[in-house]
Amino acid sequence: MLMRTDPFREMDRIVQQLSGTSGTWSKPSVMPMDAYREGDVYVIAFDLPGVSTDAIDIDVERNMLTVKAERRPVAKADSVKMELSERPLGVFSRQIVLADTLDTEHIEADYDAGVLTLRIPIAERAKPRKISIGAGAGPKQISA
Repeated sequence: MLMRTDPFREMDRIVQQLSGTSGTWSKPSVMPMDAYREGDVYVIAFDLPGVSTDAIDIDVERNMLTVKAERRPVAKADSVKMELSERPLGVFSRQIVLADTLDTEHIEADYDAGVLTLRIPIAERAKPRKISIGAGAGPKQISA
């Protein structure tokens, strides 16, 4: 139902984790996701803990789904001295090519407990259907 657009994205994510660099708007980090079919709906879930809903942007252009999010640093008082900072900050993004069999006009998005869940219905034209056979007059004769 979807195709990966960049085979090296996972390598970039691992390098960013090891080097401690954060994503920027020009080179965002990858956000982890799961994708599965649940009946007549395709579900995509993105892990975005600590991101507020106003910092999430979802776009669909033709069959290209783009999700961008930004985890901003929490404002701290001047007297606070950071001892350890392992939670990644910055911009996260994911682009997914959706199949033509999905109805991109009716995507639903929910955000709960740090997980952004998109539900994309399977298009009616892609669902299996029975074809009825009409009672015809038999084979047609070709006249010369």
